[in-house]
Amino acid sequence: MNVRYRVELSQAERGELTAMLSKANEPPASSSAPDIAGGDAGHSDEEIARTVAVGGSTVYRTKRRFVEGNLERALKRGSASRR
Repeated sequence: MNVRYRVELSQAERGELTAMLSKANEPPASSSAPDIAGGDAGHSDEEIARTVAVGGSTVYRTKRRFVEGNLERALKRGSASRR
């Protein structure tokens, strides 16, 4: 099944993400932030993957975590963010 997750950030989430992206030294968990920002801007998974230099499946999983959870969950990677 080819499910596409649509990312729509609230104003508060967009502000939090923008602040996170503007900082120079972010923790590793925030490396998913560009995936969410790109999704919110309407870019395709392929465009986001190419821009951020990650695989398409990484973008897909990050967007899925956001849609099924929230921004905090989407920004966490690894087994802690799995169901």
